[in-house]
Amino acid sequence: MSPDTALILVDVQHDFLPGGALAVPQGDEILPIIDSLQPYFDSIVATQDWHPAQHGSFAANHAGTQPGEQIILEGLSQILWPIHCVEGTKGADFPESLDRSRWKSIFKKGKNPQVDSYSGFFDNARREDTGLRNYLLLGGIRRVFIAGLALDYCVKFTALDAKTLGFETFLITDATRAVNLQPGDGKLAIEELKAAGIVCLESKNLAKYV
Repeated sequence: MSPDTALILVDVQHDFLPGGALAVPQGDEILPIIDSLQPYFDSIVATQDWHPAQHGSFAANHAGTQPGEQIILEGLSQILWPIHCVEGTKGADFPESLDRSRWKSIFKKGKNPQVDSYSGFFDNARREDTGLRNYLLLGGIRRVFIAGLALDYCVKFTALDAKTLGFETFLITDATRAVNLQPGDGKLAIEELKAAGIVCLESKNLAKYV
C-alpha cells in the first residue's frame, strides 16, 4: 500500500443503518464490503455525525414541519431530517460488527446546532473545519478513497471537498448507498462526482488503483 493513500469512511453509524432513525436503504450491505477494503490501506479515518439534540436540521425542532421539508437556516437552504446521531447515543455510534482496529482517527461533524455538516471536511457554511484536511496533509496523504453513507449527501460532499482541496479522489461505488429522497438522487450524485473528476470504481477493482 502506498503511504500517500488513505481510506475515508463516512458516517457508518447506527442511525443510518436499517432500523436507525434515518436509515439509508440497504445501508447494512456496505459493512462487509468496507471490512474487505480495510486491509488494503495503512491509513484509515472515519467521520461521525455528532449532533446536539437541539440541532437546527431536525424537523422536531421547528414547530409544524416534517422531515423532508426545506427551511432557511442561518441563511442556507436546509432539508429537515428526523432526529439522528445525537451525541452520546447508540444511534451515533458505529456498528459493533464493523472492524475498527485499523482506524487511525475519527472526525466528528455537525456539532454546531446552527449549521448542518455533510462534508467530512467543513460544515455546510464552511465556517468550521473538522481538522481532516490538515490531518491528511500532515500524514503525507495525497490520494483518498471514500466509502460510507449516504452517497447523495455526506459521501458526495466529502468527495467533492476532497477533490477541491487537491486530493486525488476515488469513490468506491458498491461501498456506499443513497438516501434517494427523490428517485435517482444516488445516480445523479455519481454523475456529479464523475463530472468533477472523481474516479468511481467498484471494490473488486480496488487492487488496480492502490
